[in-house]
Amino acid sequence: MTATPAIAGVLTAAQVRATGAAIVGMQEQSGALPWFPGGQTDPWDHVESAMALSVTGFHSEAEAAYEWSRRTQRDDGSWPIRTVCGRVEDAGVDSNFCAYIAVGVWHHYVITGDTAFLERMWQTVWSATELVCRYQRPDGAVRWGGDHGTGAMFAEAKITGNASIFQALDCAIRIAVELDQPDDDWVRAHAALGDALRERTDLFDPPSEHSMDWYYPVLGGAVRGRAGQELIARRWDDFVVPGMGIRCVDHRPWVTGAETSELALALDALGDTADAIDLIASIQHLRDPDGSYWTGLVFADGKRWPVEKSCWTSAAVVLAADAVSRATPANGIFRDVRQNLVAGARVT
Repeated sequence: MTATPAIAGVLTAAQVRATGAAIVGMQEQSGALPWFPGGQTDPWDHVESAMALSVTGFHSEAEAAYEWSRRTQRDDGSWPIRTVCGRVEDAGVDSNFCAYIAVGVWHHYVITGDTAFLERMWQTVWSATELVCRYQRPDGAVRWGGDHGTGAMFAEAKITGNASIFQALDCAIRIAVELDQPDDDWVRAHAALGDALRERTDLFDPPSEHSMDWYYPVLGGAVRGRAGQELIARRWDDFVVPGMGIRCVDHRPWVTGAETSELALALDALGDTADAIDLIASIQHLRDPDGSYWTGLVFADGKRWPVEKSCWTSAAVVLAADAVSRATPANGIFRDVRQNLVAGARVT
């Protein structure tokens, strides 16, 4: 039995398990994990929520979520950007949304050791990763999305999405090697994207006012070590509200649980686990008695906003707790992203 994460003085194992149970309570009969009951499902947040189910021991529910991904994937390897109760509301393609299935599948496999699951999901991961490679520009950056109906790809590349894709490519390569299906094209795509994220930030849309554009190059694994520490220090005071969490948007008095948890994951990946734990502790004011987490708080007036307990916020807290407590075999899913792979070499 895999250990459940716990953080002394912050979260007990029972509380983390209750958060997993709260996510299960939001899962639709189809296996989809929407933002909240009756709300939208997007492929990225769906996978993140499934990862939290794997961490908290709800393995059959996690596999139902991945089966939803396998079943609803389109022929080109993509998923609609947004569905609501099975109804497509945005049929477009987001390359990062598609890439993330590899992170979730590898994560579940590392926790369970279930080779049959990995084999069952291989075609889904392969198709999604091939789509991502088609969206990669010659300069290494990955176009953020496109139109599913015409197949047209948009030109722009976004820093947050590309940083997340870097991690996804690493996980896809790990899966391919595990199944004895290595793909040098994926290794080359990973290397080119890493070079772009570290050395050619001008290739991407300028960073926005959102905190994700600040810390994601560290979270996704492309920027680590001293460079990562310097990147985080550069805008720490712009986003971090001591004792409350981090701002989602730099100029608004609004802290959010998911972004705070992701920054904690980035700090842990840099070796700064003590500050990561402090961040997780700082957002426990968002915890509901049922174990779920409210999305955010406008600290200027003390009001929760939006007034919703989002599945993916709860999931981000669980993943951060697992990382800092080193509980499950997959606790290093963010920490252990590889920066440099060489085509033709045996990667493990």
